[in-house]
Amino acid sequence: MFAVLKTGGKQYKVQSGDLLRVEKLAADAGEKVQFNEILMLGGDSVTVGAPFVAGAAVQAEIIDQVKGDKVINFVKRRRKHSSKRTKGHRQQLTLLKITEILAEGGDKSGVKAAVGAGSISGAAVAAAAPKTEKKAEKKAAAPKAAKAEGADDLKKLSGVGPALEKKLVAAGITSFAQIAAWTEADIEKFDEELSFKGRIQREGWVEQAKELAQ
Repeated sequence: MFAVLKTGGKQYKVQSGDLLRVEKLAADAGEKVQFNEILMLGGDSVTVGAPFVAGAAVQAEIIDQVKGDKVINFVKRRRKHSSKRTKGHRQQLTLLKITEILAEGGDKSGVKAAVGAGSISGAAVAAAAPKTEKKAEKKAAAPKAAKAEGADDLKKLSGVGPALEKKLVAAGITSFAQIAAWTEADIEKFDEELSFKGRIQREGWVEQAKELAQ
């Protein structure tokens, strides 16, 4: 009996006892894993999945985590300012031995599912779901932050948009009266702390604030 399984974006035709190298799985040597994405079963009769064969599975024992052969990637650009680059890569693989092919009952075997090392398991997704839902509920329930009482619309100052207004509010500046009362020392201080780069004097915020505060 043989089976065609899918893992790591590739398809493999296997029989019991076969040694196989597949894209790295999240499992240690000696562990038993099960492939549930079975595309075809063959033997006395052939069963083709749509896309997978229901209840079918292939079980295997992890032998070792290995690396594939080194692949050399050489790039050369033939131009006035020519350049060349050489990179080597060895793909991480899992060596395993096929132990059993199940035509049915794979979904009830209780054997750990084979999951790629770079994938997120279904259990992890299920564990994260309540946190995500809780966060969404908290965000929906949280009232929208109200504008501070007595705060002015600082965007009326020349060159002040939502981003700069946010910086000013975070620094405790919420009214034109505060800005109108700034001394040269205050201007220098906020220029440096909020990275305004001379914008305060260049735009004439203090003079504008005095007019707007009236």
